[in-house]
Amino acid sequence: MEVAEINDMLPFLLRRENVARYEDGVVVIGDRRKYPFEKAFVRCADVECVARAIEEMVTQGGGPSNAALYALAMAARQAAGNPAARQREILEAARQRLVRTRPTNTALARRLEKAMEVVETCLAEGGDVEATLLHWIEQMRDTNYKNYAVAGELGASLIDDGDGILTMCFAETSFLLALALAKKAGKHMQVFTPETRPYLQGARLTAPSVHELGIKVQIIGDNMPAYVLSQGKVQKYFTAADLVTLDGHVVNKVGTFQNAIAANYHGVPYFVFSWGPDKFKPDRASIEIEERDPAEMRNCRGAATTSAEIDAYYPAFDITPPHLVAGVITQYGILSPYDLQRFFG
Repeated sequence: MEVAEINDMLPFLLRRENVARYEDGVVVIGDRRKYPFEKAFVRCADVECVARAIEEMVTQGGGPSNAALYALAMAARQAAGNPAARQREILEAARQRLVRTRPTNTALARRLEKAMEVVETCLAEGGDVEATLLHWIEQMRDTNYKNYAVAGELGASLIDDGDGILTMCFAETSFLLALALAKKAGKHMQVFTPETRPYLQGARLTAPSVHELGIKVQIIGDNMPAYVLSQGKVQKYFTAADLVTLDGHVVNKVGTFQNAIAANYHGVPYFVFSWGPDKFKPDRASIEIEERDPAEMRNCRGAATTSAEIDAYYPAFDITPPHLVAGVITQYGILSPYDLQRFFG
């Protein structure tokens, strides 16, 4: 499929221009905190604004990587006219700040590393760093969307007519494309999405996006998947992954692991959409789990849920071991989590 066709198949939140875009030196980011009640955007004129937008959940999933890359292009624009050494310092400081926004999802770090390689080459050749980065970013996004489509087709092939599908958080582009392609093939399905407290990504992002595709969806509480599985309503469990290690551990939004345990108990296979493992993350011990402000657990959508003096704990992600994963869906095929080291290492 062509990139434009892929983009048109996606719901509003995942269309390329609505995730993040670059407009005359400003990074424009789709504000997922306000969806589905409002289709809003945050405009950032400096790197710090983009970094805070990522940290404050304006965007999540694959969005931070795109926003961060555009932030680097913006920094290049603002640094232009300085000696090459100074431009390099400014851009490296920007890269480091942006990487710190997402310690667990290392896709952002890896892409910024590749972007800095583009910067180094351009500086050595005396080129226009902003223009060069923007050209590279658009080419990379084209490639990513084509890879999403390949993974989406593989995911659609796993969906049988009449399937109930459990997901967690907002599994993003490949998952939504899988649903869209399965529907296009004449398959009927129903999606169950936990609400994903405290930010309710499942209720606010996943459910409206699936509904927009014309596919039946039901929101369930985060403590309901095991019961729904026990009723025989679910035949497949799909999520994205914020990180996959070389030895097949899957890191995703907290709650993913307990659902994988329940799915395994009920004989339901768990498939993970991923761009592939991080070669710098060999095993479970190498994973850094982001722990967010405990105060976020005492609120939900701005409403207090307990007393302010009560202690809380908020690990944003959890780790699912490879024995609970039926397959990792990549642009190269559906791979066993135990085969990632050989394939990618």
